[in-house]
Order: sequence, then C-alpha cells, then structure tokens
Amino acid sequence: MTKTKLQKSLRDSVVTRWAMLLLVGFVLAANYYFYDALSPLKSTLTKEFGFTSTDFGTFVSVYSIPNVFFLMAVLGGIILDKLGIRRTGFLFVAFMAFGALVTAYGASDIYINDGFGYAFMSSFLPGYSPELKMMLLGRFLFGLGAETSIVVISKIIVKWFKGKELAFAFGVKLAFARTGSFLAFNLSPVLIESQSGWTLAIWFAAFLVLAALLVFLIYMLFDLKLDKQVKQEGLLASTDEFHISDITKLLTNRSFIYVTLLCLTFYSAVFPFLSFSSDFFLNKFNLSIKESGFISSMLPIGTMIFTPLFGFFVDKYGKAASLMIYGSIILVVVHLTFAFTNLSPYVLMVILGLAFSLVPASMWPSVAKMVDEKRIGSAYGLMFSVQNLGLWAFPILAGVVLDSTNPTAAETLDYTYTMIMFAGLGIIGLVFALLLKREDKVSGYGLELPSNSK
Repeated sequence: MTKTKLQKSLRDSVVTRWAMLLLVGFVLAANYYFYDALSPLKSTLTKEFGFTSTDFGTFVSVYSIPNVFFLMAVLGGIILDKLGIRRTGFLFVAFMAFGALVTAYGASDIYINDGFGYAFMSSFLPGYSPELKMMLLGRFLFGLGAETSIVVISKIIVKWFKGKELAFAFGVKLAFARTGSFLAFNLSPVLIESQSGWTLAIWFAAFLVLAALLVFLIYMLFDLKLDKQVKQEGLLASTDEFHISDITKLLTNRSFIYVTLLCLTFYSAVFPFLSFSSDFFLNKFNLSIKESGFISSMLPIGTMIFTPLFGFFVDKYGKAASLMIYGSIILVVVHLTFAFTNLSPYVLMVILGLAFSLVPASMWPSVAKMVDEKRIGSAYGLMFSVQNLGLWAFPILAGVVLDSTNPTAAETLDYTYTMIMFAGLGIIGLVFALLLKREDKVSGYGLELPSNSK
C-alpha cells in the first residue's frame, strides 16, 4: 500500500519535480539578474554619480556583508532546517525583493530630486554621495535575502531529486542562474539606451525580483501538498530532527572543510572578476559598453550549456573530485592569459565558462554525499557564508588595486595586477581541490562514484 502511494507522490512524477525546478529556477535567475544588472553600468555610474572603482567595488561587496559579518547564510540555513522551506524561503525572498526596490529607488530621479531619505543620507559620511549610500543600503538588504534564498533552493532540489537526477538537477539550477547573468549583461546595456534612460535598467531588474517573490508563492502550494503526502506515508519519522550541535559535525568533517574553502577561493576568482569584466574589456580592448557586456555574457552562455551536461556526467559516471581539479586549473590559465596576452576575450570567456561549469556542477551535489539531509540547509548555509567572505573582500580589493596601480588622469585602466590577484585565488583553490580528492579516498564518501550509487 505504501509503495503505491510513493509511486503517486509529487516528487515521483518526472513532470512535477521538473516543473518545481522551473519555478525555483526563475527565482534564482531573477536573483542573479539583479546581482549583475549594474555590472555593465560601471562607467555610467561614474559619469552620473562620480563613482570611483573603489566605490563600485564597495557597492558590489556590500551584498556580502550580511553573510560575512552577521553570518546570515549560516543562520538562514539553521532557520531553514528548523522552520522548513516555505516560511524560510518566503521571508528571505521578500528581503531580496525589498532590497532590490530600495537599490532602484536610490538611483531614481524621484530620490535624487530630494525624495524620501535624501536629506538624511546627505547628513552623514560626506565622502559618499547620497545616491551611493541609498544604493548601498538596498544592496545590503538584497544580499540579506539573496544568499539564504539560494540555500533554500539548494535544499528544495535535494528534497525533490535526491536518489534521482540530483547532479543533473543542480546543473540545470546553475544554468538558470547563469541565464540571469547572461540577460543582465546583454539587456542592461540595451535598456540604458531607451528613452527612459539608464535608470530603467535598474527598475526592470528590481521588478523582476518582485515577480520572483510571486513565483515562490506558487511553489509553496506544491511544497505544502508534498509534505502532506509525506506525512500520510509516514516518512517524516525517518528523518532525525536537526540540532544546533550538528554544526560541530560539519566543522570536523575535513571533506566538507576542503570543499567549502574551494568554494571560497573559486567563486572569489570568478564573481568579482565578472563584476569588473565589462569595464576590463572596455579598457583593455577599447570596446563599447554593449560589446563589453556581451563578452561578459559569454561566461554565462558557456555555463548554461556545459553545467547541465557535466551534472549529467556526474550522475552517470562520477569523477566529481577530478572535475573540480580540472576546472580549477582552467580558471588559473584563463586569468593569467587575460593578464599577460591580448588573446581574443570571446574565446577566453567561453573557456572560463567551461571552468565555471566543471566546479559547481561537481561541488554542490557532492555536499549531499558528505552531509546528512537533516544538516543540508546548515551545510549549504555555512558554505554560502564562507563564500560571501570572498565576495565581500575581493571586489573591494580589486577596486583598491585598480585605483592604486593606475594614475588618476589615466584615460584607460590597466587591469594586469588585478588579474594576477584573481589567478592567485585560483591557484589556492586548486590546492583545496587536490586535498579534497585525497581526503575522499580516506573518508569514503564516493565523490568519484556516480551520484545515484551513494
């Protein structure tokens, strides 16, 4: 009788579980779209508000402050394991939407023309413009919700796909994320040429995040129905309750520590670079804003294609630890090539997209092998919090290096030392990938085995 019920449950329906991935994939795409929507506008922000490279780096990095200094991704993961997907997801996606709207308001004509909060923002820290301060507040609030919402989506995928097409589902999830980045790098430069001006690009991104909140509400209805089915089948008793002390077990798991440190260094070498990439291409190759934005989008294009393929490979053939090593090597080679050669950026961004597919497609589903499902939210939360340490520090450091290695009156910026910094992060990540593979032989988590075999 139980077997018949299991066959009829929502997650055992191929159409339903992939439809759920489509819903949360939209939420993720909107998240990444907003995160990257202002990257092609760096030169515009400099022109409109006088932002320096350090100011722009600060704007990018403030996203990560809640998760670095307040450990919100960790706390969000614990809250997720305690309160469940629906309540946690709604709360943090709502934070994300509110922060996006505040950011757009800070760049709007309404705010600039002595709108609500303008006088207050003008009353302190005179070294920063009122526009920058309001946009920093919005970015902060967006980051407060965005990273935990990614943790929620990761747990949703484990919930619906564990024991099935888990790595492939993670690959498709990451493809949704890269689709958001691709659209941001290509659509923002187009929107700034509209009659409404460049602020339309920011408002469009903000309303896309608001739409994501409505889509998540739809997902919640299906999640509630699935939980009712699980209760009826008596399966909830098979899952132990999460305890705060379980965090200690994560911190003493060497495989988890290595994969977390790889996450820190690898993503720190990619996302901060991507935030500066449009300006990098504009300066080094003397391209237009639109052309530079398109080249930056080549990385998301590559990951949209390759990440699901590598996820399918990991499900069927394994080799996750090895793929993380290969991806780290490619990352280092690409950044050094950017630093010291004039090789076509189109080619290099596609190759970088290959690296940015290999590592995430292997890394995220591997965590489900290392960690009990009752701790999965906390595990992903801890990883995202550590990752955000790099996403906070390195955009600022990149901006500081850029400003300090270029004369104030320089017409073009030299990114050589900044690219060397990103390559160095890749080398450190490669060391952690090698240590992870060695440790897997001892721990026996089976990272080199197909996903469905563990």
